[in-house]
Amino acid sequence: MISIIIPTYNEEKNIPLLYKSLNSVLGKYNYEIIFVDDGSIDNTFNIIEDISQKDKKVKVISFQRNYGKSAALSAGFDNSKGDIIITLDADLQDDPKEIPRFVEKIKNGYDLVVGWKFKRKDPLTKIIPSKFFNFLTSVLTKVKIHDINCGFKAYRKGVVKNINVYGELHRYIPILAFWKGYKIGEIKIEHHPRKYGKSKYGTSRLFKGFIDLITVKFLTTYGRKPLHLFGLIGFLCFFFGIISGLYLTVVWFIEKGIGDRPLLMLAVLLVVLGVQFISLGLLGEMVIHDRKKKNYQIRSKLE
Repeated sequence: MISIIIPTYNEEKNIPLLYKSLNSVLGKYNYEIIFVDDGSIDNTFNIIEDISQKDKKVKVISFQRNYGKSAALSAGFDNSKGDIIITLDADLQDDPKEIPRFVEKIKNGYDLVVGWKFKRKDPLTKIIPSKFFNFLTSVLTKVKIHDINCGFKAYRKGVVKNINVYGELHRYIPILAFWKGYKIGEIKIEHHPRKYGKSKYGTSRLFKGFIDLITVKFLTTYGRKPLHLFGLIGFLCFFFGIISGLYLTVVWFIEKGIGDRPLLMLAVLLVVLGVQFISLGLLGEMVIHDRKKKNYQIRSKLE
């Protein structure tokens, strides 16, 4: 079974065309379509509600207010029944005719397949920042995906059930999946310019995207071993604080006065910071140790 998850926000003109296009592609599959209305303030919900009443394969989840794409995807994942889950945007820039190629790629052994808008039909104000973040993400995470934030993706059920998507982390789902050991692939897809509605892209996404990249880097590198990060920083601060203190001790024996030296305050500050960072790392280790949730996923069991 295939689940199609479509986050929607103020896409009233695009929904009927998208639904028609999906029907023409999905006829040979056992499928469900899940529209997640992310607090639209136009007629989007009424349109998808009407479609749902006429087609039992269409489900609708409506949020009380606008929570963002991560929340919409998470709700779709939680309520999907498919063995393969496909996500795409509702703006008609993603072409549903690519769905069979995604399904075939999943059947070839991949756990997550990301679309690559090879010839992107967007303004430069979206293309240039996207290329920059794709490059930066690839460098920091070592995951070689050309279009990490493409909304057109396919997943095996196990992937979406084992990844916690919150905040704005939907951009980095492939990174989180790769970190958990899933096999990631990509395919080139056709991309269309937006015809109706307004893009939800804004300049604030640049800052949010960078902050989320730092979050993902921390989670994937030190999420299970926070002491490795905070302990290293703490050790360096403590070490340089002690060295500075030893130097000042020697100076005190020679000159009999160090109270007016700025280095004295710096040495004390470094020692205190060192202890605090190490303590923070130990507290993080204690929190992880007390968690009941397993920190691994089993692919199969033979008994």
